[in-house]
Amino acid sequence: MDEDAFFQDLLAAVEQQLVAPQTRYVAKTFERLTTKGMSPSDAKERIAAILGEETDAMYRRKSGFDEKSYREKLAAIDPEERFEESSEPEADAP
Repeated sequence: MDEDAFFQDLLAAVEQQLVAPQTRYVAKTFERLTTKGMSPSDAKERIAAILGEETDAMYRRKSGFDEKSYREKLAAIDPEERFEESSEPEADAP
């Protein structure tokens, strides 16, 4: 599976978590981020990135999903922080 497809799967999982009663903390994180100025799409991408980190760690540790760590990382998201668009210079730049 390529990275883009995996990230799309993570975004779909976040969408499910936003409405699931078992993961209300994800919806609360989303609300916190969006009320503090983060766009809904950026908030979902940040949550999905953390979900990906936790999923990767789960496979590397060969253990179950660490919900406590996931919650802690969600709580630590800074709504002022944004993903970098690209660190490579544009081809048209002088």
